[in-house]
Amino acid sequence: MGLKKGAFSFSRFAVSSPLPGNFADLFDEKIKAFAFRDFFPENEEKSLGWTGLQDILDREFAYATHTLGDYRVFSLRIDRKTIPSALLRLRFLEAQRDMLAERETKKLYKEEKEALREAIRQDLLKQSSPLPSLFDICWSLSRGMIYFSSHSEKILQDFQDFFGETFEMALSLHVPWLDALAQGEGEAAEFLSRQPGREFLTWLWFKSEERDGRIALEGQEEIGLAFVRRLILESGEGDYAESVVCQGQHALLLEGKEALRHGKKIREARLSMEIDSMEWEFTFKADLFQCQSMKLPAPSEEFDESNALEEEGRLLERIFLLEKAIETMDKLFSFFMSLRLSEIWPTEAARMETWMNR
Repeated sequence: MGLKKGAFSFSRFAVSSPLPGNFADLFDEKIKAFAFRDFFPENEEKSLGWTGLQDILDREFAYATHTLGDYRVFSLRIDRKTIPSALLRLRFLEAQRDMLAERETKKLYKEEKEALREAIRQDLLKQSSPLPSLFDICWSLSRGMIYFSSHSEKILQDFQDFFGETFEMALSLHVPWLDALAQGEGEAAEFLSRQPGREFLTWLWFKSEERDGRIALEGQEEIGLAFVRRLILESGEGDYAESVVCQGQHALLLEGKEALRHGKKIREARLSMEIDSMEWEFTFKADLFQCQSMKLPAPSEEFDESNALEEEGRLLERIFLLEKAIETMDKLFSFFMSLRLSEIWPTEAARMETWMNR
């Protein structure tokens, strides 16, 4: 499941480079030049390239299938070979035993062991078949924003590197407070440097219970917000981190608030959001402002998947709904920051304390 249908998980990237005037032609040229090919580089563990989003076998983009109005939609395919560590170790021990017997010696030098291990690894790579993975991409040209369907640190780095190689543009993971931190100073900069995502999500839980989950945002009708089914709270860092996982409404109320009273903050939560009588549900990861398994509202009308124009219309509607949800989360964060750095925050904090101990 991904951008086309079903639930969608994604990270956001910002494109820092301005687009040249001939970008439409340049994009078409670049994506074709770096499209996925049925060729696996020798002695490499992975092969990657661009493919069509609506047809994963489309690597020619003959009819500009990547273009959808202001958006460019396509996929990154990564084929990766993996060697089980237990198999590599077993083959290495066997080869080492045979080499010692052949030489009639009892020891191999460190350099010889390393060379032997690498030779075995390369041999196993040649014998193994690559496993393909596909990651959906939606690039809004006017916003300079990219939605990429992965949270894996390794995959995100592969995407950044390959995107830079293809389009000669730099990408940065988009996290709201990192942008604000670059412009802030004094108390604001000090607070933002502490990665405020968890405090923001803890405040959101308080707001979700304050007025039956109704929150008024500037320039927008009230939205509805509820925490549903799952909550992860954490305190400390690294080896000293302690987590509490709460599942079910009863657990959220009791175990979650008990964890808050002991100084934990919410790292991850399943949210239900209502905007203009439409409902979204997704898991929000506070540390990098990421959304996982986002369920979008049902389409406004039935679409014929065999009709290309209707399929494009459905995809545009899903992109619109995706952006509406994440823009609302951005507005909620801006609202939180305006309170957190204002003179009225002590009053808000006192109300949160009362709620927490209720």
